[in-house]
Amino acid sequence: MANEFKNAQNVGVTSVETVYTAPAGKTSILLELDLANTTSNVVEASVQIFDTSATTSAYIVKNAPVPAGGSLMVIAGQKIVLEATDIVKVTSTGATDVVAAILEDVNS
Repeated sequence: MANEFKNAQNVGVTSVETVYTAPAGKTSILLELDLANTTSNVVEASVQIFDTSATTSAYIVKNAPVPAGGSLMVIAGQKIVLEATDIVKVTSTGATDVVAAILEDVNS
């Protein structure tokens, strides 16, 4: 099967939300992850990668301030490899939109 570019989105995140789960049997690359604060106050946002094979979770960013009406490029330029069933999670203290760009099925 050919590589596929995908977008994953969550709108109005205010607690822990799963943004993307790598499909079983596939490896994916997280190319970009952007957060947009849709409130009129500063929010704090965190992004975690849950490695299901190791049963560990690591933060990419934790409690990063995102200005009112502003955005934060969490991943831009670097890449994060997601093995099968790894999970990308976002947490925010106020309504935050999340957009992720993913290259999926890179091991075919």
